[in-house]
Amino acid sequence: MLETNNQKILQVRDLAVHFPVFKGMVFKNKIGDIKAVDGVSFHVFAGETFGLVGESGCGKTTTGRAILCLDKPTAGNIMFNGTDITRHDKNMLRQLRREMQMVFQDPFGSLDPRMTARDIIGEPLLIHNVTKNRAEYRDKIDHLLEIVGLNPQMARRYPHEFSGGQRQRIGIARALSINPKFIVCDEPVSALDVSIQAQIINLLEKLQEAFDLTYLFIAHDLAVVRHISNRIAVMYLGNIVEIADRIELYQNPQHPYTKALLSAVPVPDPAVEAVRQHLLIEGEVPSPFNPPAGCKFHTRCPYAMAVCKSKVPLLGPVDESEHMVACHLARQPTL
Repeated sequence: MLETNNQKILQVRDLAVHFPVFKGMVFKNKIGDIKAVDGVSFHVFAGETFGLVGESGCGKTTTGRAILCLDKPTAGNIMFNGTDITRHDKNMLRQLRREMQMVFQDPFGSLDPRMTARDIIGEPLLIHNVTKNRAEYRDKIDHLLEIVGLNPQMARRYPHEFSGGQRQRIGIARALSINPKFIVCDEPVSALDVSIQAQIINLLEKLQEAFDLTYLFIAHDLAVVRHISNRIAVMYLGNIVEIADRIELYQNPQHPYTKALLSAVPVPDPAVEAVRQHLLIEGEVPSPFNPPAGCKFHTRCPYAMAVCKSKVPLLGPVDESEHMVACHLARQPTL
């Protein structure tokens, strides 16, 4: 991981992404919204890896896509290098793509099966007119393949001719092709074998140091996030419930949901695992179409009080530190 500085390359303020729900086949009537992201705020320092974790359906991927304006935000502001990109038109967003890129979760579905590896990696070069001629175009692609650990002679192969890890390396090379400063990594290792996961994580760290990259790393695997991230935010049902330094979060979690997630991670020591306390979460995740009032976690929280059912907890500091938590019980000694 790179040493971070105090420059905020990305600032997300009260971001909301709602998807309308309609009823009827011909005369469609709107009956509500799916609140995939519902008031998310955080910032990312230049050079750091900011982890975003939570269970499936909590809004992690939608947050990442909204930051790149792949999904249109319903409300809020996204400041990239001091500029509100939610106000950009299509031409300005096209220019922004040179600074912000994405590595997608599915290493097969994110690659066009009708295009060769060379064409996939080279497409951004053509769109942004990065190379001057055909020779420079080929040299650039060969260099990118070498950077991500692939043989340039494989450039003429199609996605189905590569393994899952190799396909993800192609996706990484495509993201790097136009020299971005910020990359959203949307669960880039979740579809890979464990042994391959470590290789991809090591590659991402190596590339971050070599190209001075900033990552938003989205994942549900807490062990992976702890390894690669500087700071971590925990999401639940469209909201961020806790933000802290990676070591602080794992040693001193404050939100019951964070504690439950961490207690579910197995420890590779049978003696420690046998005596370790586990915080179990009962019940199902509420629907983002009709989320609970107050704290959205109160329906599953073993510590829920009356105030949790009616008042939304605000994300605030713990003991005047940079550790942020959204919980009415965060300062209770019994939690």
